[in-house]
Amino acid sequence: MNGDHRDLADRLDQIVADLDERSFDLLREASAAGRGRPDEDRKLAQARRAVEKAAHLLRVTTGSDDD
Repeated sequence: MNGDHRDLADRLDQIVADLDERSFDLLREASAAGRGRPDEDRKLAQARRAVEKAAHLLRVTTGSDDD
């Protein structure tokens, strides 16, 4: 194994974008219905942070992190 995990980190970035989209949809629906922040959005936000961390760790491992 060559230790290059950029492809996995890139796929995780796409998952982060997907989680963002779902979160925005939930928030938009809740706002339209006059409700507060749904519990499901909190779970999506937690998952997003975990996936972002995983992508970051893979990039740091390969030395290609942009941060």
